[in-house]
Amino acid sequence: MRVLKFGGTSVGSTEAIAQVAQVIAREREQDPEVVVVTSAMSGVTDMLIRAAKAAAAGDEMPYREARNELLVKHQIVAGQLIEDGIERAAIGHLLDEKLREFERLCQSIYVLGELTPRGLDVVSSLGEQMAAPLLAAVLRSRGIPATHVDAREIVVTDDTFGAANPLLEETCRRVQERIPALLAEGVVPVVTGFIAATREGITTTLGRGGSDYTASILGACLDAEEVQIWTDVNGVLTADPRIVPEARTLPELSYVEAAELAYFGAKVLHPKTILPAVEKGIPIRVRNTFDPEGPDTRIVREPRPAGVPVKAITAIRDLALITVEGRGMMGVPGIAARTFGAVARTGVSVLMISQASSEQSICFVIPAADVDKVIASLQEELERELRRGFVDHIASMRDIVIIAVVGSSMRGTPGIAARVFGALGEAGINVIAIAQGSSEVNISLVVADTQADEAVRRIHAAFELERVAELWPVAEAG
Repeated sequence: MRVLKFGGTSVGSTEAIAQVAQVIAREREQDPEVVVVTSAMSGVTDMLIRAAKAAAAGDEMPYREARNELLVKHQIVAGQLIEDGIERAAIGHLLDEKLREFERLCQSIYVLGELTPRGLDVVSSLGEQMAAPLLAAVLRSRGIPATHVDAREIVVTDDTFGAANPLLEETCRRVQERIPALLAEGVVPVVTGFIAATREGITTTLGRGGSDYTASILGACLDAEEVQIWTDVNGVLTADPRIVPEARTLPELSYVEAAELAYFGAKVLHPKTILPAVEKGIPIRVRNTFDPEGPDTRIVREPRPAGVPVKAITAIRDLALITVEGRGMMGVPGIAARTFGAVARTGVSVLMISQASSEQSICFVIPAADVDKVIASLQEELERELRRGFVDHIASMRDIVIIAVVGSSMRGTPGIAARVFGALGEAGINVIAIAQGSSEVNISLVVADTQADEAVRRIHAAFELERVAELWPVAEAG
């Protein structure tokens, strides 16, 4: 049994959904037991969120326009791909019902002048609630028995709205009660990705891109043979092909490598996706909906030897570097704890930390949008040290990028850092800060935004990652 997840671009148009139906039909020929997880159609969730935020700001027009646009977007698919008139009418009624609910929600938000995280989850969940029944109906029109399953009935979470955490024991119990029975009848369950509910039935979401997470949760609960993430690229590439045209598909990655790449900005996987799969040792395969015969990436616990120590380079943009510096900090206990305590109170995530061995400075990277509130919190926390001169200044540097060089084979391989920084030195690229974890799976470095693309290209070339596909079979044969 396999779980197949299709992202927003995979179900983004009439042509795309027709292609998805073909992919599902072909996969069922190899294994009749498949579970499908679908995202909302591309652009739908963003449209829902913009409309709800506009309503909270006192503007009714965006949600009224969104209602009509969304109805047309989904009805076009139904009209072109569902021949049966009764089936098409049923889907039309469901779509109308969901969009009326959307309009009522936005009217309430408009009257209250407030959009709570709980309310935002309810609004943003509607895209998947329309996509799953629509895809199931398209499958039935192709002769594939299918039914949509609302994930709020089977995926149970806490009430952390916007990024809820699944309660796996209860979730697995509900999944086992519902999904195997459908599979035994030869029916394809089409499950809404991204959304879930608390024990009390309150709608939650798993975070943007959370449909990947839904698929992994279901895979773990069902002891799936494989979880397949169908998207619009040929697996995980060695770099962003828009920056490095020579980027190639990686045949295999370890769970740890995939987690590092997801954390440091690779868009292929939701950062939490691999967590349930790791516990069960379930492979995750990243495949291209529009090129199903093309190369793909398999993510496993122990991948085959790659023949290259570095596998991929990725980058996170729109960041800022905060520096806390002072000669009086040396040897003073608790400064680092208080610094990061002050950051934690703002609710801002720290992406990278670097500290001078002399203990005279600490620098860390945060999203650029959060600089002002973090600086204010630090100044308040360290007010006494600033006044006494123990801390000289708290400064920020904007327009910086973290570049992450990832590869589990870097561990124990000498000369990796020399090749990275040698390549950057030859190009005259200044490295602002460096960090490397004890696992040695990742070297992170900070450069100016203006030099980031060239830095990625230089590192990619230094490790000859354009040859990764030809090096893999050599490593396996050896």
